Amino acid sequence: MLVDRLRPVPDLGDHGDLPGADGGDDRRGRSPWAGRSQPGQRGLHGRPRAPPRGRDGRRPGVAAGSGEGRHRGKGASQKGQTEPLVAAPGSGGETDDATREERRRVRRRRKARLRAAELGRSRGGLTTKTHLAAERRCRPLSFVITPGQSADSPRFIEVVERVKVRVPVGRPRTRPDAIAGDKAYSSRANRAYLRRRRIRAVIPEKADQAANRRKKGSRGGRPVTHDADLYKDRNTVERCINKIKEWRGLATRYDKTPDSYLAGLHLRGAVIWLRSLRPAT
Repeated sequence: MLVDRLRPVPDLGDHGDLPGADGGDDRRGRSPWAGRSQPGQRGLHGRPRAPPRGRDGRRPGVAAGSGEGRHRGKGASQKGQTEPLVAAPGSGGETDDATREERRRVRRRRKARLRAAELGRSRGGLTTKTHLAAERRCRPLSFVITPGQSADSPRFIEVVERVKVRVPVGRPRTRPDAIAGDKAYSSRANRAYLRRRRIRAVIPEKADQAANRRKKGSRGGRPVTHDADLYKDRNTVERCINKIKEWRGLATRYDKTPDSYLAGLHLRGAVIWLRSLRPAT
């Protein structure tokens, strides 16, 4: 009967373990205290722990790697005392030096490629700057391309020396009567060059240059003057740049080599000149 098969439930004891039918081991042959802490022992806190680690994640006593130092004690960081770094044989110091040198070589090669392509980093990223000279009818006379971060004043002489205008008889004309430019081209070297070639300079003087000249007194030289009416025609070069930018391939450079980009500038300049020579209808 069912009553004969019922057995009394044994006492769970202090630890709540359910022993086997005979009050000893359970049916799986395992001690009721297996896997649990014995009386008088600590629980999970009694298990062995891993040794503590420092702030940099290393165990105390482990030597630092390349480029890292280990403090001697708690107050070593405040006193500025650190252990000398000794590189063990085969610790990777030579590998780090080789990797650093390889990065330098790649960086130098990248800069050399950018210089060869006339590309430079400016606010717009990798750009190319076009320096040009134009006459009063917004027609270009010469082109010089440089990386985007190059300044304007150092390229002034190079741009002027490339100006060549053919005339019906004789050699091309290379010396204009006057040259107008903004304050960026105001320098002693540029003014001395124009004075040597007997070209009239229509370039206003910078405020700091005028202050330095007045500070020197009589040794500062004469005040720099320019024709204000002729300076008003300087907008022709800005209008010439707008005409050149009508070609999208010149407003945004797509050419890989600087020679191809410079050829496009000359082609656009030739188109502007041919359209200006066409008789008006």
